[in-house]
Amino acid sequence: MDFLPIFLNIKDRKCLLVGGGEVAARKAALLTRAGARLCVVAPSVSELLKSACDPISTEYLESEFHNSHLEGAVLAIAATDEESVNRQVSEAAREKGIPVNVVDQPQLCSFIVPAIVDRSPLVVAISSSGSSPVLSRKIKEIVETHVPARAGELAAILDSYRNRVKSTISEFDKRLRFWESVLDSAVPELVYGGQEETARGLLEDMLQHASNDSEAVQGEVYLVGAGPGDPDLLTLKALRLMHKADIVLYDRLVSPEIMARLRPDAEKVHVGKQRQNHPVPQEEINELLIKYARAGKKVLRLKGGDPFIFGRGGEELARLAEANIPFQIVPGITAASGCASYAGIPLTHRDHAQSVQFVTGHIKNGEYALEWDQLIAPQQTIVFYMALVSLEAICEQLIQRGKNRETPVAVVQQGTTSNQRVVEGTLANIAARVAASELKAPTITIIGDVVRLRDKLKWFMGDEEPKAAG
Repeated sequence: MDFLPIFLNIKDRKCLLVGGGEVAARKAALLTRAGARLCVVAPSVSELLKSACDPISTEYLESEFHNSHLEGAVLAIAATDEESVNRQVSEAAREKGIPVNVVDQPQLCSFIVPAIVDRSPLVVAISSSGSSPVLSRKIKEIVETHVPARAGELAAILDSYRNRVKSTISEFDKRLRFWESVLDSAVPELVYGGQEETARGLLEDMLQHASNDSEAVQGEVYLVGAGPGDPDLLTLKALRLMHKADIVLYDRLVSPEIMARLRPDAEKVHVGKQRQNHPVPQEEINELLIKYARAGKKVLRLKGGDPFIFGRGGEELARLAEANIPFQIVPGITAASGCASYAGIPLTHRDHAQSVQFVTGHIKNGEYALEWDQLIAPQQTIVFYMALVSLEAICEQLIQRGKNRETPVAVVQQGTTSNQRVVEGTLANIAARVAASELKAPTITIIGDVVRLRDKLKWFMGDEEPKAAG
C-alpha cells in the first residue's frame, strides 16, 4: 500500500487552491462539496472556477502564490500549468506539515485525490496511487453500477438508529449480529425502492425483538472452496461469506491474494497440512469448528480448490451434522479445472478424451490403492492431485501396466497464480524433467492426449509463441 486511505473532515476549514483554470475548477467543486472554506490564489480566476465555488465561503486572491498564503490552511492543492509554482506550493506545504496535492504530479504529492462514488453519507474512494487515474475512473464506473442510488439514504437511516441500538443491545457481538441481520433483511431493498417508512417500520420491529437477555447466539460454519489461487475465480457467494466471517480456519493452499479478500478484523487460524507434517490433525480441526460455532461465531472453513474434491470437506460436514451445527457449503473451482484451463489444456476433447478421472497421488499405508487397469484405458484424461513426490512411481506403474510410454504429460505448478509454471513431457521422461525444473508444490499432473493441444492454445493465451511446424 503506497498511500494510507483516509477521509478528512474539512468542513469550515481553510483549504488553499492555487490555480485559476479548468483543472482548478474541478478541484474547487470537490472541496466545496466537502464544505471547505476555500481560498483561491491565481493571477486571474476564470468564470468556470467561480461558478464551481460557494460565493459566500470562498476567498479569491488574484496574485502570485506566496508561502504566507498557507497560513491557517489544513490542506493545499496546486492546479497550475507552471511546474515551478506547483513545486513551490508542494515544498512550502510540506515544510509546514500541511497535506498537499499537485495535480498529475504524484511525486510532489503527500496525498492523492481519489476517484469518488458519492452516495453521501456513504462515500467510496478509489485510487491507483497515482499510477493510472484513468484506471481509477474505470473502476469507479464499475462501482457506480453496483452501489444503489439510494445507498446514502440507507446509511442515514441506520445512523439515526445507532444510539437506540447501542442502548438496547449492550454487548458488541450481539449488536454486530443485529446490524448484520438488518442488512440481510428486506430493509435495504425497501429503502432502495423508495419505501423508507416501511423500512423504518420493519427496523422498529426488529429492534423491539432484540434483547440483551436473549439466548446465546447460535454460530454457523461456512465451508468455502477458495479455488486454485486466482482471487478472480472466487464465486460471489464465497466472497459474501468471506466478508461475514468472524473467524477463519484456512489451509496452506489458500493464496495470499485470496486471504487479502477476507474481512480485515476476522481472526485467522492456519490449520494447513503438508506431506508428513500435520500440525493440526483433522479431528482437531473438526472440533475447532464446533467449538467456535457454539461460541456464537460465524466460522469460515476456507479450503483451496473445491472442499469436496480431495479436500476432506465431507468429513468436516459429517462431524458438524452430528453436533447439530448449521452450515453452508460453497463449491470452488477445483484445481484440476482451474490449472488445466490456465495452462491451455482442455480436460476433455471429442478427438482425444471422452472422460476424465481425478486421482490422488498420495500413498496410503505404503501403497497406491488405485484401479490401474481403469487408468490405462484409452481416450481419457487422468489428473493426479498431490503427485509431485510420487510422480516417477506413478509413471512407472502406468507404463508397466500397458500405457504408452509416449503418452503426453504436463505438470502445473501453482496454477492460476503468478507463480504458475508448466513442464511438459511424456510418461517416460516427465519425472526427470520435473526434477530438473525444481517445481514446487502444490502441483497438478495431467496425463493424456489432450496435453498435445497446449501447443495450439498457449500462444493465443499469451503464454508463448507456438512451436514451428515440423
